[in-house]
Amino acid sequence: MVVPGIVTDLKDRVVAATTGLFSHGPQPLEDTLSYAPDPGLLGPDSVSWRVIGDATAFVGGIRALLVQTAHPEVVAGVEQHSRYRDDPLGRLTRTSFYVTETTYGAMPEVERAVAMVRQAHRSVRGRSERDRPYSAGQPEMAAWVHNVLTDSFLVAYQRYGPTALTPDEADRFVAEQTRIGALLDADPLPDTAADLAAWVADHPALERTEAMRNSIEFLRDPPLSLPVKVGYRALLGAAVATLPDRIADIIGLEPSATGERVGAASVSSLRWALGSSPSWHVSLVRCGAPVPDGLFRQPLPTDR
Repeated sequence: MVVPGIVTDLKDRVVAATTGLFSHGPQPLEDTLSYAPDPGLLGPDSVSWRVIGDATAFVGGIRALLVQTAHPEVVAGVEQHSRYRDDPLGRLTRTSFYVTETTYGAMPEVERAVAMVRQAHRSVRGRSERDRPYSAGQPEMAAWVHNVLTDSFLVAYQRYGPTALTPDEADRFVAEQTRIGALLDADPLPDTAADLAAWVADHPALERTEAMRNSIEFLRDPPLSLPVKVGYRALLGAAVATLPDRIADIIGLEPSATGERVGAASVSSLRWALGSSPSWHVSLVRCGAPVPDGLFRQPLPTDR
């Protein structure tokens, strides 16, 4: 017999450990209810709110970081300008802030997140290991980062989500995400799931570099507490299991059926413990949209 109090305590511990990873910087949507009834860029009827509000977003985020390292100029920008080794959770929090505010925020919050990224990118320029110039503001670099993130969220949801999207829904998700990419002048922005997957998997600029190896080594063993690291490694295995063959070969990771099975179980456990994203919940409240029963169990961001 399972004691209800023990179950609640276990869920609360998982919530605390998970949300603690994203508490190392500004928190998104803290004042979002003051913008009611602003639906934001995408709105409550979007596919994006459902996809990014699910626990599979953790896998999608890890997958995106892995795939992004395969582009020599993008990973050079990370290696030369990011403090990810010294402040990995700070970088994680800032990335989560951007994704959350552009996806769920009211328009002033969307605009604020985009302005913060533009400001941060102004000084990110240099030369890669293959002696090509780069700038984070270049449309092609912005496109690689954005498109890989979109593709990764979609692939993770289709593989590990509660119910797979229909082909039409998958295309709607990608088209919605192009509206976010356009805010940072990303180009090109494929607008169907098939075109996006092919653009990522067959991208001609990809190549092994030392900066890539450094990033992959870090992502395989980040400085996390032991309990959190166990969960992270399960999600990492889930992410690796979804990599296109060519990219897996470039970054030196081998997908496995075991990683997929363990990862799927871990995602299901996270969904059970966390429920759906409280950012999705508070955005529905801001818009005055119906709140589905049984999806949410964490407090609203505005109540913390």
